[in-house]
Amino acid sequence: MQNMVLILDFGSQYTQLIARKIREAGVYSEIHPFNTPLTKMEELKPKALILSGSPYSITNEKAPKPDPGIWNLGIPILGICYGMQLVGEHYGAKVAAAAKREYGKAQIRIVSEDILFRRVENDSQVWMSHADKIDSIPDCFQVIAATANSDHAAFRHKTLSIYALQFHPEVHHSLCGKQILHNFLFEISGLKVSWNAGSFVNDAISKIRSMVKNDKVILGLSGGVDSSVAAALLHRAIGERLIPIFVDTGLMRYQEARKVKDMFRAYPSLKIDFVDASELFLGRLQGITDPEQKRKIIGASFIEVFEAEAAKHPEAKWLAQGTLYPDVIESVSFAGPSVTIKSHHNVGGLPEKMNLKLVEPLRELFKDEVRAAGKELDLPEELVQRHPFPGPGLAVRILGDITADKVKLLQLADEIFIDELHQWKLYNETWQAFAVLLPIHSVGVMGDERTYEQVCALRAVNSVDGMTAEVTNFPFAFLMHVSNRICNEVKGISRVVYDISSKPPATIEWE
Repeated sequence: MQNMVLILDFGSQYTQLIARKIREAGVYSEIHPFNTPLTKMEELKPKALILSGSPYSITNEKAPKPDPGIWNLGIPILGICYGMQLVGEHYGAKVAAAAKREYGKAQIRIVSEDILFRRVENDSQVWMSHADKIDSIPDCFQVIAATANSDHAAFRHKTLSIYALQFHPEVHHSLCGKQILHNFLFEISGLKVSWNAGSFVNDAISKIRSMVKNDKVILGLSGGVDSSVAAALLHRAIGERLIPIFVDTGLMRYQEARKVKDMFRAYPSLKIDFVDASELFLGRLQGITDPEQKRKIIGASFIEVFEAEAAKHPEAKWLAQGTLYPDVIESVSFAGPSVTIKSHHNVGGLPEKMNLKLVEPLRELFKDEVRAAGKELDLPEELVQRHPFPGPGLAVRILGDITADKVKLLQLADEIFIDELHQWKLYNETWQAFAVLLPIHSVGVMGDERTYEQVCALRAVNSVDGMTAEVTNFPFAFLMHVSNRICNEVKGISRVVYDISSKPPATIEWE
């Protein structure tokens, strides 16, 4: 990539936001761990370097430090929060614990005109998140902005293109942040707009053809956005040498196989191999109630079925996966392994004994970029905007044991929910929406009869990447309408509730 910004990650919760903001500006960016060797950085040939924030203090003896060679790369550098402290410490500034920690909104006062703050209004709102501050700076630096709590909210090197910010320009609370990053990218670093869905698709097609050559490629197609965009991209690159395999686990969305066929009608030469393994999956899940055990059974069964089907194509040399960029970024952890809340929702993977080489055409993209690439590939809007769906499927949305009858109940209830979201033009207003079947029976009244049927919960959240989520605030009339339809049309469900829990403390899925 000729026009690239390198971001060194020191563990900030906002690091991915930095990359997103830069890409939104039309410049390609990559995140690499703080301890990336200088030789690796030189191979990447970045045009600019950004040092992220961190949960650590620079004064801590275990504070993460970059390869000292970064200061000799000869490219513009922007230090953010902890990155500011790294810049200051390297050149002899004094860093100390702040008398008053600063978290949340602040107003910056521009004290010296500089290109970094061009077209930025004085007293603009920014977002702070720090417990340390720069007490003093050496003569090689010039302060360019301050806040009520910090005399050194922003400074720059007097002769080098090295800048430092105490606040976070990447978060939306920093109202001037987009302009500041724009100035750093284009005015200071001299970068050009060169990253968009069209350029990605063209580059990816060339890379796929160069990598795969005349070989055949197997792809696990689920009907989700990621695997569907990967299928369309691979098909455009290698045509009929792509072998998509769709495994129906019996735990899919309502009439999923038919919907996948319909969505790919624009690709008549894309021959999808449909495998109905629903009896196998439901049989193995009979009587199983533990969520983790469900996932393990489904994951192992999926690989078993997929391997058997792939074995029918011995001429294939590659396995394609819809891996996205957040899945391949090296996580920076300073406190040891995190507690496992649940195993990953995706199933499958690359079984070693398949002896296939791996191709991941979307591994450079965030989710929103995948959707943009899907539009560029002329995939239908309903597919490109499809909500996320867990790999184990409805197994994690049926609490308790799983039966074919319960799956049918949930499929019908979920389909009504999704259908009404489209009808009310609310589907694209929420990040993910679905129904959950609870292991609870509730007394109801249908006509003149007393019923004792199951309870369905509706769940809808807005999120960027699933790490945190807020409940979607639907109109009450909409929820009433959906509840009435489910209770009237799905025999076996007599009560509907709406989940109003955010993440955290709850998770998005119920299991």
